[in-house]
Amino acid sequence: MSPFFLNNNKILMKKSKVLMLVGVLLLFGVYLFPLWNITLEAPQYPDPIGMNIHVNKIADMNPNDIKNINIMNHYVGMKDIPEKIPEFGVFPYVVAFMIVTGLLIAFKANYKWYLAWFIMASLIGIAGMYDFYLWEYDYGNNLHDKAAIKFTNPDGSPLAYQPPLWGTKTILNFVAHSYPRLGAYFLFVGMFLTFIAHFLGKKEAKS
Repeated sequence: MSPFFLNNNKILMKKSKVLMLVGVLLLFGVYLFPLWNITLEAPQYPDPIGMNIHVNKIADMNPNDIKNINIMNHYVGMKDIPEKIPEFGVFPYVVAFMIVTGLLIAFKANYKWYLAWFIMASLIGIAGMYDFYLWEYDYGNNLHDKAAIKFTNPDGSPLAYQPPLWGTKTILNFVAHSYPRLGAYFLFVGMFLTFIAHFLGKKEAKS
């Protein structure tokens, strides 16, 4: 069926197609705003310190936050937070691919492809979160053997400093918060709209 319809001699775009286009275009917010934020609160820091994770970099939440976090982490044997990781060279292109593919589907394909795009985007998102978890695990568990300060659990095993993937966690005298930021919300809302567009398109096809 045609993606357009006539109304009072005017060619109008179907609502499902408009919804698909809006959902895909919202992915541009990933390039404009941080995707995630990790914040640390502690008595010695009246103002919380933290880092914002973008699609292509890790940045200070406040000036010199990452430097201060690295100084603290050095004493317990943790690695420095890198400015760049290999994934940052890939993620922007993956998002660009999804945008281009989504636009092509919105203009050229029917509602069945909307769902296919949503599933593909969801799988990529899950893979990205899993990669984020692996980075956090390595960051908080693989400690230097010659750390100046070593903390252990009650059973004698080394204490892990892995921040939460999503949520809040107490680590020694720090409270770590890990939550999505505006870029992720653009992504979530955009994907949700494409999901709704599929069912709306299915309804339109039957009418």
